[in-house]
Amino acid sequence: MKAMILAAGRGERMRPLTDHTPKPLLKVGGKPLIAWHLERLAKAGFTEIVINYAHLGAQIEATLGNGAAWGVAIQYSPEKVALETAGGIANALDWLGEEPFLVVNGDIYTDFDFKGISLQTSIHAPASLAHLVLIDNPPQHLDGDFAIQDGNLTHTGKQMLTFSGVGVYHPSLFAHIIKGETAKLAPLLRKAIDNHYATAQYYQGIWHDIGTPERLNDLDKLLKK
Repeated sequence: MKAMILAAGRGERMRPLTDHTPKPLLKVGGKPLIAWHLERLAKAGFTEIVINYAHLGAQIEATLGNGAAWGVAIQYSPEKVALETAGGIANALDWLGEEPFLVVNGDIYTDFDFKGISLQTSIHAPASLAHLVLIDNPPQHLDGDFAIQDGNLTHTGKQMLTFSGVGVYHPSLFAHIIKGETAKLAPLLRKAIDNHYATAQYYQGIWHDIGTPERLNDLDKLLKK
């Protein structure tokens, strides 16, 4: 299975840090956020990785190179302007191939074992178009996004959970998005849920959304202890 790291966001809430440094290259625990992902992906056996970028993307390429330092091969998917999550994924489908692939947000930190995620497919049609990792709601997102019922992703439920930014998708989920156009992921997920083509799992391990300089600083202190 191939993997994609989403790294095209501008990081407006992280300014002024992101005025001169792309958000995935901000350091925590002595290394860039995105490097933690590369290490864990390589450890889990992912060797082919696609990274999209827009804002200050040349810095990402210069820092990560071809991925050899982590034992992986990196393919870059540049965007003139950030295409949102679904648009960015659709723009990279030529490199991601025809099989399900893993996608990770570049601005999170987690110790999730990427070996523990998969997307079940049948011979003729996918049994699931999307499989999301959900977590407990953080203080900044108490209402959550989705729920899980018998392994299926649902719009509502007794326990609302937050999408972690880690998921596996079948390429056909993005079949109707025109390459190069901006598109959000949420509408595609809602349609997949309605058609019973979305599954999920609940993760209770370490997870941080690096959405503000304060959260970045708190995680940096935690990792340095």
